Amino acid sequence: MRRFTIRRATVRDLKHLRHQRDGMFRDMGCDDEKALAAADRAYANWVRVRIRSGRFFAWLAVAPGNRVAAGGAVWLREQQPGPRRARLLPYLLSMYTEPEFRGKGLATKIVKAATAWGKKRRLTKMLLHASSMGRGVYVRLGWKRTWEMEIPLK
Repeated sequence: MRRFTIRRATVRDLKHLRHQRDGMFRDMGCDDEKALAAADRAYANWVRVRIRSGRFFAWLAVAPGNRVAAGGAVWLREQQPGPRRARLLPYLLSMYTEPEFRGKGLATKIVKAATAWGKKRRLTKMLLHASSMGRGVYVRLGWKRTWEMEIPLK
């Protein structure tokens, strides 16, 4: 059985984070190469700024041979003040497992690392937007569905 190491990502891991986010969008049906490339460039700049400011934290599952097999991240989103509301709200995002490593519990390990990190910092809750592929992982770990609505503006 392969042993995987879960480690925190740094700015030096941006190529892995970008690759995985691209894979995530492809798995969700995006095949617009121009849109993917534009999103990738914007994401790289966005992540770089947030890692350096302490608002973005990522974890990677690394297989023997130093191959990145899976990853996920938490973005500390600023929210408006309110009663019983923390100023920063952790948001789990960019979860991805390389196809050949799926079914080995790596997404679960990444989510557990992220939630343990949040608990250690005494954050009160964490949010995410689950894809249909990942929903089962979150439900098994005790995540509850919330209700959001949207309206297109164009």
